[in-house]
Amino acid sequence: MDKEFLEHGLNMNRRRFLSRLSLGLGSVALGSLLIPDLLSGGAGAEEMGFPPGIPHFAPKAKRVIYLFQNGAPSQLESFDYKPKLREMMGQELPASIRMGQRLTGMTAGQASFPLVGSFYDFKQYGQARAWVSDLFPHTAKVVDDICIIRSMFTEAINHDPALTFFQTGAQQGNRPSMGAWLSYGLGSENKNLPAFCVLLSRGKGNGQGVYSKLWTNGFLDSIHQGVQFSSGESPVLYLNNPTGMDSTGRRKMLDKLSELNHLAYSEFGDPEINTKIAQYEMAYRMQTAVPDITDLTKEPDDIIKLYGPNCLVPGTFASNCLLARKLSENGVRFVQLYHQGWDQHGNLPKEMANQAMDVDQASAALITDLKQRGMLDETLVIWGGEFGRTNYSQGKLSADNYGRDHHPRCFSIWMAGGGVKPGIVYGETDDFGYNITKDPVHVHDFQATVMNLLGLDHEKLIYKHLGRRYRLTDVSGTVIKDLIA
Repeated sequence: MDKEFLEHGLNMNRRRFLSRLSLGLGSVALGSLLIPDLLSGGAGAEEMGFPPGIPHFAPKAKRVIYLFQNGAPSQLESFDYKPKLREMMGQELPASIRMGQRLTGMTAGQASFPLVGSFYDFKQYGQARAWVSDLFPHTAKVVDDICIIRSMFTEAINHDPALTFFQTGAQQGNRPSMGAWLSYGLGSENKNLPAFCVLLSRGKGNGQGVYSKLWTNGFLDSIHQGVQFSSGESPVLYLNNPTGMDSTGRRKMLDKLSELNHLAYSEFGDPEINTKIAQYEMAYRMQTAVPDITDLTKEPDDIIKLYGPNCLVPGTFASNCLLARKLSENGVRFVQLYHQGWDQHGNLPKEMANQAMDVDQASAALITDLKQRGMLDETLVIWGGEFGRTNYSQGKLSADNYGRDHHPRCFSIWMAGGGVKPGIVYGETDDFGYNITKDPVHVHDFQATVMNLLGLDHEKLIYKHLGRRYRLTDVSGTVIKDLIA
């Protein structure tokens, strides 16, 4: 306790007492800012069991482009053809098929669960004779380059936990996302760009929102957090110099700031301080790299035609697909796209057609573009949502209108390039499209397989935090070797 307080405690007025007290509390607050784990128990990268930036074994893929279809597109109108649903249109979902499985609160109260087949026709394509809906004619043309997985399943039945589960391996927030784990495990290929970038687009349908916890670094160093690109004049917020400051002034300011941060590091030893220094330096280097990469007008006419005219409209899915190719081409390890609008609880035939029109050409164009540049073999492309859709109608059913509720028991995604077997269909569901009958793939299996393709053992890429060893796949996950070329 302060000597002055001991000697004059009775005479100290309220203002002096509170000012003295605030100094102590301020020190604690400053310490918690400079050392985030000061009061939390801390953790260390040394617990991961291998040096960051070095794969466990030879990778097949160097980078990932993840085309996430936010809101969950219906597998029954895309890649899982079920003619029996058309034959039994309007009939009740058999209890022997449902087997008492839980429903969401949106349909649990329905008196009837009438089966509904796809409003759209399917045709077979490619060497595997894969069934593809008429909604995806461009994807059908590249079917020999993709692997369709029809037997995905998850535990989550609502959007937020299901989406978070796919991106972070847990249904709750505050865990590192897949891109952050790969940045942590493999590092960056380009010192002038982040290892993990995020692009957002919105379709015409009902869309579930996306939020920064989906690309968070969680308990990893903040250098691994995804950097969001926008469609405005400044693709990366706060990247440009402030008004009145030129590049020379910015450099001098960063040098002085670096000196102060190094002094803080020598005093407190918190590695996050060095991370902040690295982020400031990265931002400075990005000032030169980002404007050139995000300028899509310099692309040749054949590429513009390939992706479609919307690729020159900032913020569209087509534009983001082309930008994803450019980012990957320039060494970005993980590019995450979110396209919102796939939540068709009603008016599905019209809304899903609009959504498919938004994404089909550009998704296929990305495959073709990467392939003709010799990049597809080393770039893993993923397309899919957080769960599937029910085989029965939500709400009123008519010949040309219906909706589908959430269905976690089985759904479809596709993958291409990066060491995945091309031109195959993996997994099967029953004639009602309700249960998996062959080769189930859990979300953690999918994540383990993605990491394996990148040369990482999902059981070894760990980080100790608050006394527990964490990994993307939590305590489960099996690599699906039949998907790997």
